[in-house]
Amino acid sequence: MAVDREQFKRLLKEKGLKVTNQRLMVLEALAACPDKHLTAEEIYEMVKADYPEIGLATVYRTIQLLLELHLIDRINLDDGFVRYEIGNVGLGTAKHHHHHLICKSCGKVISFKDDLLEELEEKITMTTGFHVMDHEVKLYGCCSECGGKID
Repeated sequence: MAVDREQFKRLLKEKGLKVTNQRLMVLEALAACPDKHLTAEEIYEMVKADYPEIGLATVYRTIQLLLELHLIDRINLDDGFVRYEIGNVGLGTAKHHHHHLICKSCGKVISFKDDLLEELEEKITMTTGFHVMDHEVKLYGCCSECGGKID
């Protein structure tokens, strides 16, 4: 997934924020791994390969900024690490949920991109007046490599 650099620069300027190489590189590192769930340290190592003078604290501050701008998502996969992925709300793109399938045997995480909860969210709004703004689904089981495949 490519990042629209110019659109990202415009967004930063609209918010009164500086456009920096570090910010661009952190967002691009996440965009380069759309199906991965990276820790801050993994993002740091990726960016550091091309930009050795970057510090881990800068990566953490940039991650926080990208979270506030709703460009990336923070996820917890119950493995003791806080992980990040390119967000559902991109630079001008529509929000679409994806969920995570977590193998209890090997720990593999699979992103599942079909959103079957939209109808439920609409029903909740209609019956209760409660507007669902977001949701997160983690399903635990056994992947096909670990014997989860039904023959």
